[in-house]
Amino acid sequence: MKPGRLRWLLAALTVVLLAGAVVYAGIAIAGYQSRATATGESTPRPTLPAGQLLVFRDTSPGAHYGEVASVPLADPSAKRTDTGLLCDRVYATHENLMCLHTDTGTHTSFQATLYDAGGDRLRSWPLPGFPSRTRISSDSSLVAQTSFVTGSSYGTAGFSTQTTISAVNGIDYGNLEAFQLLVDGRKITGDREIWGVTFASDDNTFFATAMSGGRIWLVRGNLRARALVAVKDGAECPSLSPDGTRVAYKKNISTTAVKHWTLAVLDFATGVEKELPIPSSVSVDDQAEWLDDGTLLYGLADPKAPGNSTVYAVKADGSAPPRVFLEHAWSPSVVR
Repeated sequence: MKPGRLRWLLAALTVVLLAGAVVYAGIAIAGYQSRATATGESTPRPTLPAGQLLVFRDTSPGAHYGEVASVPLADPSAKRTDTGLLCDRVYATHENLMCLHTDTGTHTSFQATLYDAGGDRLRSWPLPGFPSRTRISSDSSLVAQTSFVTGSSYGTAGFSTQTTISAVNGIDYGNLEAFQLLVDGRKITGDREIWGVTFASDDNTFFATAMSGGRIWLVRGNLRARALVAVKDGAECPSLSPDGTRVAYKKNISTTAVKHWTLAVLDFATGVEKELPIPSSVSVDDQAEWLDDGTLLYGLADPKAPGNSTVYAVKADGSAPPRVFLEHAWSPSVVR
């Protein structure tokens, strides 16, 4: 074969091989992206519609199970808008969205990820265990998250939690177990657990649950002073009303070692606690959310359908029994 013809054939073969490599690479990349999306490796940009919303974790069976979704606050029966973002717990305001999520793979890990209103990821925190609670302050300046270090339920003996508060601008206040804890003026120096933060409107005051030596308190926190002060016994997972005059919480009413929670509301001005008319057959292991100043929302798992849950609404003054607010939903947050 003549040298010129041989060079031409080699050049042609090279072009064919390069073209094949490009096509193969394109197919491989497309296949990878498809698998990444299916397994949650590719993170979507979770943007929310404008207006007043209920943001929640979708527990309806099907392709959107576990995703963050929303419905208009005025019409929860409307078609829900899913974001594609998978979360175990979620909380949102007009400015931010906080997602606590489990990442499976070779090694299971847990993360807290904060997004802005445009769906861009701002920050991410590693969590030591299964996600539990999260809240953002009403002005979107502070964010809190609680996760289990050991255990996966507040009804489990010997559970341990970690709760941190961070400013959206990056200041980290750290683990709340490092804060000073005062009960009846006495400093508690032994082991303690802190969980379930709810923020006041001054970017300094918050409420949470503290436990030490088998006792549980509702505590008022002071970020700048790095201090917690007990204000009431036996109140867990508090939620401050929008007007700041009351706090809702779950309350253990069981007389046995097995916990059974109902919801109650404490009026700060009068000191009067009102237990809400939750059916005695139901145990509410959730941090309630205020729909407005007169109504609370909370989630209940469906015992007949594992993985499914329903959001209920109940009057904060106890004047009416609970009603179904949104089926196939969990971890509600109200975007006003």
